[in-house]
Amino acid sequence: MNPDFSAAGATTAHLLPRATGNRRIVAGLLVVIVGSLVFVAVQPRLYKAFCEWTGLYDIDRAERVAESLLPGRPVALEFDANSHGNGLRFRPETTSLTANTGEIVHVVYRVENTRNTTVIGQAVPSYGPQHAGGYVKKLDCFCFKQQTFAPHEVREMPVVFVLDKKLPEDVNTVTLSYTFFEVPAGSVKSPATPAENQT
Repeated sequence: MNPDFSAAGATTAHLLPRATGNRRIVAGLLVVIVGSLVFVAVQPRLYKAFCEWTGLYDIDRAERVAESLLPGRPVALEFDANSHGNGLRFRPETTSLTANTGEIVHVVYRVENTRNTTVIGQAVPSYGPQHAGGYVKKLDCFCFKQQTFAPHEVREMPVVFVLDKKLPEDVNTVTLSYTFFEVPAGSVKSPATPAENQT
């Protein structure tokens, strides 16, 4: 056996494990680099998805939470009603109360049609002071649509609202007033009763 050949074979055999180990290290580094690049590419989307899932990315929700943390304060509320020559007797059941900003307020208005005819009307709100109207958040109101009143009908109609906690500090009293206007051609003759048909 050639001693030189044996020595060369031994050296080659000795280098094989080291070359295999180097390849594994290089492959591992490549995996780490590619993984890092992929993570950097998708990271904004993952972050946005995480924030939306937790609510951190929801700016509106953040504002609502911040607003809910504002302390409520008492405000005097006054209620008024007017009817613009249409035969409707219109008044609030409660003329005044005190409520905290941020809490739900329920009030009721009473309407009576004093005519012998049907009346169609639309209530228009006004506020005192005028700029306070932007802080009255209505959840339910008869003013959202036209109302039809049968002859001599009496009806109670609710208003549900919240006073925004951002109401300026210098506003301590808010007046909510409604005026009922008759819709053009809103007065309709009621069907004649049998007694009226008799001659």
